[in-house]
Amino acid sequence: MPPLFDWDFAADPYPAYAWLREHAPVRRTELPSGVEAWLVTRYADARQALADQRLSKNPVHHHERSAHGKGKVGIPGERSANLMTHLLNIDPPDHTRLRRLVSKAFTPARVSEFEPRVRELTDRLIDGFAARGEADLIHEFAFPLPIYAICDMLGVPAEDQDDFRDWAGMMLRHHKPGEPGPPRGGVGRAVKKMRNYLAELIHRKREKPGEDLISGLIRASDHGEHLTGNEAAAMAFILLFAGFETTVNLIGNGTYALLGHPRQRSVLRDAITAGDERLLSTAVEELLRYDGPVEMATWRFATEPLEIGGAGIAEGEPVLVVLAAADRDPAKFADPDVLDLERRDNQHLGYGHGIHYCLGAPLARLEGRVALSALLRRLPDVRLAVPPSELRWRGGLIMRGLRTLPVEFTPEPRPSGEVQQE
Repeated sequence: MPPLFDWDFAADPYPAYAWLREHAPVRRTELPSGVEAWLVTRYADARQALADQRLSKNPVHHHERSAHGKGKVGIPGERSANLMTHLLNIDPPDHTRLRRLVSKAFTPARVSEFEPRVRELTDRLIDGFAARGEADLIHEFAFPLPIYAICDMLGVPAEDQDDFRDWAGMMLRHHKPGEPGPPRGGVGRAVKKMRNYLAELIHRKREKPGEDLISGLIRASDHGEHLTGNEAAAMAFILLFAGFETTVNLIGNGTYALLGHPRQRSVLRDAITAGDERLLSTAVEELLRYDGPVEMATWRFATEPLEIGGAGIAEGEPVLVVLAAADRDPAKFADPDVLDLERRDNQHLGYGHGIHYCLGAPLARLEGRVALSALLRRLPDVRLAVPPSELRWRGGLIMRGLRTLPVEFTPEPRPSGEVQQE
């Protein structure tokens, strides 16, 4: 069996996942944190597990037999910050109630209305480096775009959004190239700061609501039920955390995949340049399948003994559905290791399946389409500035994303009259 969770695995986990699919499709494995969990790697088993209500999302069902693994199965800092009551951690009927309430505030119509703002943010960020001829597309583009976008949607005032960017960077252990990483304990402190800020913002929105998403969460009701203060804060937190991190990785991974497949990139760029963006939709779906932003679905815990793919799983044991492995399963996808931007009937699991299907998927798809379209339109000859072997991927189980993505391109001409700043 190929080694799991080392640096080589992080750079390219797909050979190891292929081995698991063939030889041990449901395998109990010790994770780097010390927690033992079952990895589910085949598409059919993954789809079944994602919809199996015997697999709870609530960490209370984890037996936590390992002292080292105690408390290691959620988002860092969310327990101590009292942010556990969100859609990723609860089951029906509470999940049904909360999702129904949140869906009223997070509608496809609201996402669609946000497209002009996403385009404005995208062009503003590209303006910041287009004349230089080089950039780090993670730090300067993929990371700030979704954090500013989701802050706008939530109703975070512009003067506070840089604080959110700093806190988000701490939570992802994201920092400028060459700078030291966050201090020990910085993740937990960042989560608490964000939680305290959201609580205060929710209080202000109750007093003076607007047309933003937090105001929508506060107004949402169903048969007289409203979100509590803790529920609203937890929901805003998870929309922010999950909503931006998945998009960072969608833009970063997607751009990297296109840079490594020049013929596919050229076809997509030509379509965009010609004003035909129909290919963008299938391209984004294929990029989600090929090297998506979410490597494993969030934690699930068996509430009773059950069987997946012939493996017996005991009550209380954690299960991790490996979306990245399922979406390369040759039993479901023809030539799964080939990037095909025109792939049809692409029923990938990149944003999950069942009642926990990602609520923010429409926003992530919108941002992905806008970002990739703008990059290929404005920087048509963009290329990697370093060998692929020098790129590093962020550690962690759930998300898959690059730390940096240095690129080069022909600089855009500066507008007449603009003076270059040294």
